[in-house]
Amino acid sequence: MTSIAIADDLKSNRGRNYLHNAGSWGSAENGAISGEHDARIFLFIDSKRESTPGAKPRNRDQERVHPIQTGLIMKILKLATILAIAAFSTFQSAQAAGLRFIEVPSSGGGPVLTATLWYPCVGKPARVAIGFNYSTAVQDCPLTGEKLPLIVISHGVGGWSGNYHSLAEVLADAGFVVAAVNHPRDSGQSKTRDPNDIASMTQRPVDMTRLVDFMLDLWSNASQLDPARIGVFGFSRGGFTGLAMIGGNPNWKLLLDNCPTYPGNRFCEQIRSSAVAPLVGDQRIKAAVLIDPAGGSLFTAEGLRNVTVPVQLWASEYGGDGLSPKDAATIAHNLPAKPDYRIVPNSGHFSFLPPCSQEFAKLVVNSGEPELCTDKAGFDRLAFHKQLNADIVDFFGKNLIEAEQ
Repeated sequence: MTSIAIADDLKSNRGRNYLHNAGSWGSAENGAISGEHDARIFLFIDSKRESTPGAKPRNRDQERVHPIQTGLIMKILKLATILAIAAFSTFQSAQAAGLRFIEVPSSGGGPVLTATLWYPCVGKPARVAIGFNYSTAVQDCPLTGEKLPLIVISHGVGGWSGNYHSLAEVLADAGFVVAAVNHPRDSGQSKTRDPNDIASMTQRPVDMTRLVDFMLDLWSNASQLDPARIGVFGFSRGGFTGLAMIGGNPNWKLLLDNCPTYPGNRFCEQIRSSAVAPLVGDQRIKAAVLIDPAGGSLFTAEGLRNVTVPVQLWASEYGGDGLSPKDAATIAHNLPAKPDYRIVPNSGHFSFLPPCSQEFAKLVVNSGEPELCTDKAGFDRLAFHKQLNADIVDFFGKNLIEAEQ
């Protein structure tokens, strides 16, 4: 994101206190990308909170097989079956996604964090209302499996933990535990939201690390997680958050060339006075999926030199909401190792938000921001998200499950 883009994005947030509800997609060597800010319209939920700390099928062979060969083949098939059952039991036994709403206790001066969990569960799924959307899950179902990988999710500005429920459900069905946090300084559900304070950016990685700490140490099912297999997913400012967690360090002074001057903005004043908390990464994160990340132009090659984990980087073709289409391209160019980099044709920034429910779409139209739920002509958001979710599951599977076997 250029400094102008960040300025425009901050300006577009002024006075807002909202929350959104939230073919073939090719890899890219170079090109334009973009995005930032995600939310509008408040969504509140009254939910129970937990405060306690393969091979293709074989065709029938018509050729004669020697008895010794037959015996060997049967032994191999038997062993393969046993291994498949074991793998299925560990990662794929879930018939549905379990769903819980939790609280991370305040610590180190940080406030209580609220979060939503999805996880492998044996049960009959049903539609569970979360805000103006529905999650296909089983609320408070017992967790199934051992040594499960963990994915933590960071929403965009003004978003909330339920934005990526459809992705979380697919990940849970594939054997991942998913934890999505509400960032207190940047969530549409938060009374302390202040997107014009630079702490709304710098505090995000801290929130995520606290969430990981809770999941591994205090969560009631912590013993069923594998601390060596943790990934992060982030959209927009959440993409910035994910990049910071894996070692990215933005050069905030690059923003000063085009500082916004409208009342209320404090980013540039804080940068000039060096009142910017340093970003601290989390070495427990082993893979990252970054979706249209905000602030891309602030990450120089020097600022990304410590990033060593696999990265899947997605970018919209047209961007939107005040963001430069070059943000993701800058990140892709400056990462020390080539990412799995994809530009989605005919997409805008909000195309990466899951398809809206009818109820939410009506609210969006009335709010004057229909772009949250509508796309360019010819872009099928529902079909795209099915492919997006499948590709993300595949990426995390290869880098968190297969890589450890």
